Amino acid sequence: MRPSTPWIRRLLPLALLIAWLAIGGGLGPYAGKLGEVATNDQAAFLPRSAESTQVVEAQKAFRQDETLPAIVVWTGEPEGRELDTAQQAAAGRALASLTGRPGVAGTPSPALVSQDGLALSGVVQLRPDLGEELPTALAAVTEAAESVPGTQARIAGPAATQADLTDAFAGIDGLLLAVALLTVLVILLLVYRSVLLPLVIILGAVFALGLACAVVYVLADHGVVRVDGQVQGILSILVIGAATDYALLLAARYREELAAHADDRFRAMRAALRQSVGPVTASGATVALGLLALLFSDLTNNRALGPVGAIGIVCAVLSALTFLPAVLVLLGRAAYWPAKPRPADAASGGHGLWRRVADLVDRAPRKVWAITLGALLACAAFAPTLESRGVPLDEIFVNDAPSVAAQQTLGRHFPGGSGNPAVVIADAAALPAVTAAAEATDGVDSASPVTASARPGAGAPLVVDGRVRIDVTLSDAADSTAAKETVVRLRQAVHAVPGADGLVGGYTAQQYDTQRTAERDRTLIVPVVLAIILVILVGLLRSLLMPVLLVATVALNFLATLGISALVFPHVFGFTGTDSSVPLYGFVFLVALGVDYNIFLMSRVREESLRHGVREGVRRGLTATGGVITSAGVVLAATFAALGVIPLAFLAQIAFIVAFGVLLDTLVVRSLLVPALVRDIGPKAWWPGELSRRTR
Repeated sequence: MRPSTPWIRRLLPLALLIAWLAIGGGLGPYAGKLGEVATNDQAAFLPRSAESTQVVEAQKAFRQDETLPAIVVWTGEPEGRELDTAQQAAAGRALASLTGRPGVAGTPSPALVSQDGLALSGVVQLRPDLGEELPTALAAVTEAAESVPGTQARIAGPAATQADLTDAFAGIDGLLLAVALLTVLVILLLVYRSVLLPLVIILGAVFALGLACAVVYVLADHGVVRVDGQVQGILSILVIGAATDYALLLAARYREELAAHADDRFRAMRAALRQSVGPVTASGATVALGLLALLFSDLTNNRALGPVGAIGIVCAVLSALTFLPAVLVLLGRAAYWPAKPRPADAASGGHGLWRRVADLVDRAPRKVWAITLGALLACAAFAPTLESRGVPLDEIFVNDAPSVAAQQTLGRHFPGGSGNPAVVIADAAALPAVTAAAEATDGVDSASPVTASARPGAGAPLVVDGRVRIDVTLSDAADSTAAKETVVRLRQAVHAVPGADGLVGGYTAQQYDTQRTAERDRTLIVPVVLAIILVILVGLLRSLLMPVLLVATVALNFLATLGISALVFPHVFGFTGTDSSVPLYGFVFLVALGVDYNIFLMSRVREESLRHGVREGVRRGLTATGGVITSAGVVLAATFAALGVIPLAFLAQIAFIVAFGVLLDTLVVRSLLVPALVRDIGPKAWWPGELSRRTR
């Protein structure tokens, strides 16, 4: 059997390479097909058990109300010129001409003049199932609206916002992937100065993404998982970043082993895999299980990201532990050309920068951790000031979206909640009392029942199964904090009406319920994620104190990042608020990914400590892993920063939090704070494991 062993050793890598080439060729195109099974319907991502979601279900009984409103607003040309009755009549005719047009549901409203006489508005109800036909329907509305002489027409409302969201995600597959891959390639070429290695790592990441997209596509097509534009973008970034990180760890270890086993590349790979499989699988498990913890969320879009992200991480780990080893074994030293493999031995004098950092930590550990801890605590002190009550409508898009400009124009001339009313569903017998209670609520401009013609105030109220719908126009903008406070008062007033069995929903109520649900999710999911990570670290490091220390440091890094974000968002980027899900997403990504780097470091420190003692183990571990972990951190930060190419505030905020947090964790927490604490605590840091019984 021994003579055949070399053939088997060569055949296995070749078979793995062929298998991955087949995966890449057959499944790679699915990375560009996820958009076919993605949905950006915001109504599908509401809290499942919230009152506003119950209203959405109740509204289905009012068949003519199953629509997507497009609000047309006219101003004088130039703006500021008062509109006359002839223009109002022309606007009314333009709206009426849309009746029966493709995509239009029912009869549009008449044109109403604002109190200041400077604007007109009307509502065109579109079918909510238009999908790709929505831009065509909106174009017809725009064409009709622009026929009014002497005016400038704009389209606001949910229909316009949904169309702008679709535009924002248009081309996400190609653009985001190209930016991310190009960024990673440039960084790898600059850092490793190798011709083939960056290309091999990029190819492995692309194969992993193709496999992940194919699996997600099939599951989404069968209704098992849900995908929207945000989940789609995060999946691409997550897989590329994670696959690159894991590949860098293995490639660095293989380079060391090649220097130690120059005559046998297969033996070198066995040694590299033996030392890397544990950290890589543990790192992948922390991220995948952390993402799966999002299944505890009551927000559908959070729940959607959990399994999709976990699938991506599993594919990244699979690629790093099968495709990359196969290619590296087949290439041998040529993979690193023109660089030469060298051992990562602290005593050899290599890795000068990280040897100096390790010496600093070894000489003055208490001073190092005290300074870094103080700086992180100072940043974390600003975390409570981060405003996470939602992003205002005029800040949803980073660029100048047409729907935002239209909504601002509407708000200048009509009540803030015009076109986006609070929706009250109540028993028909209590209609007068409910309407009166709503009108008496502070912050309410008007309240009118929906009639059989689907227009408030025109005919008898529409009664369905003994229930009625009342549209309540709020005085303040629908996305404002004041409007949310009005919804709270409105609910109290409606709920107090005897026998009304009233429910309050609508856009503002949905935003309020989403905010409250996100707060509830954080209190539940954060402890779950921390517990998952703690259990994995205990199993990997065979210690109790060390995992607690690592989890505490990455949690502090997260709080420090939120503190910096609380300063940067309003004063640099101009965000007055953050999406209510941003802190939770930031926590899951930063804590899970931040623990990755500590896993890479401390698994190597433990390995070296078993050979050379705890003090020397810290020095050698930090010196050996400093370069590769820093490179991985820079790559991951740059990859997440690529989310900024999508002009949405939510993704821009996530991109900054993860990118900045990863760099802070890589350069400060993992490089200085953690090794300094371990060095200062000594062997007791590994309690109750074997290393805790060492004398040094």
